[in-house]
Amino acid sequence: MEEHRLDLVMLVDDNETDNFISKRIIEITKFARNVIIKSSGKSALEYIGAHRNEPSKLPDLIFLDINMPIVDGFVFLYEFEKFAELVKNKCRVIILSSSDNKRDIDKIVNNDHVIKFITKPLTESELGEIKSIGITKAS
Repeated sequence: MEEHRLDLVMLVDDNETDNFISKRIIEITKFARNVIIKSSGKSALEYIGAHRNEPSKLPDLIFLDINMPIVDGFVFLYEFEKFAELVKNKCRVIILSSSDNKRDIDKIVNNDHVIKFITKPLTESELGEIKSIGITKAS
């Protein structure tokens, strides 16, 4: 359904294979019009910072991995908190991780900006669930 299609989704993961799979499933299901891939938390934060005053260039949804070198998912969320409300209201965050560490999961899902935790790989049924909880464009 075209009206539920997001404009821009960002994948933040240092694993190229996971990014390829996630991007393909998003394209095949027509979940979003555009997908951008950032292979580190640092490059994702830089992109968001560079476009913080251009809402049309900000992602509607960010699929964020937890375990990445240098700037992991926890550091990303800590830095994300410093952005203006415009950014935090526009960019919804879903954790997409292979981590099954209960302490990590509990810590990250209690973050105000995280709306869901998904275990890799991203699937068509998971995207359907995301649509069903009303993840559409922020107003």
